[in-house]
Amino acid sequence: MIFYKTSEEVELIRQSSLLVSKTLATVAGYIKPGITTAELDTIAEEYIRDHGAVPGFKGYSGFPATLCTSVNEAVVHGLPGKRALQDGDILSIDCGVIKEGFYGDSAYTFAIGEVAPDILDLLKVTKEALYLGIEQARVGKRIGDIGYAIQHYAEKEHPYSIVRSLVGHGLGRNLHEEPEVPNFGRQGNGVKIREGLVIAIEPMINMGKKEVINSPDGWTVVTLDNLPSAHYEHTIAIGNKEADILSSFEFIEESVKKNIEIEEIIAKK
Repeated sequence: MIFYKTSEEVELIRQSSLLVSKTLATVAGYIKPGITTAELDTIAEEYIRDHGAVPGFKGYSGFPATLCTSVNEAVVHGLPGKRALQDGDILSIDCGVIKEGFYGDSAYTFAIGEVAPDILDLLKVTKEALYLGIEQARVGKRIGDIGYAIQHYAEKEHPYSIVRSLVGHGLGRNLHEEPEVPNFGRQGNGVKIREGLVIAIEPMINMGKKEVINSPDGWTVVTLDNLPSAHYEHTIAIGNKEADILSSFEFIEESVKKNIEIEEIIAKK
């Protein structure tokens, strides 16, 4: 069953989603070579709880952390731990919160230090694919139109691969609601998009082949060929016209920019 949201419920999901965005922005301020993913996880949990919410992922199906921290070949669901980030890494951080009974969910992939140009292009294309998918999320379209737009851009206009076994999803009082939102598909197929639908669109795009496997830790999903993967996610609501993006990358990108400026000042000294 699909739970269509009232305007009041959409606003509550917006507040949860913006808290996720601000949490990611706060974490972004600490991202640099040498910091561990466990340290980032602690920063995120403290920020979420200090702002009257609880981590949405911690304890969900037994997941032990606040953040999913997926480095390089890790696609999603990476476990925070003692691993220190290194210059040239990329780090996907997926975060969720629960506030006033509703979830927020968003993800962003960060470049650590000097990242190879071909990997930076993967990040750029993945984020652009997300927004192309969002453009298709409007009344009268179908879920397959979203997936088609993402897949066509990544696989036809660029030499990348869409992960097939992991998809976006509905969102509300539950973290994962119907419908599933694949990042691949055929135009005109799937659930018809109606006003009040709230979904998380989250392209997971691999530099190499589309196949992924589960790591021995039981959580982390990695690319089969060990090539990098990027992941971006927005929570959106369907209004009577275009999609309303409830999460935001603005706070995150301001934090990243500030970080870069500080590093440049330090380098000049």
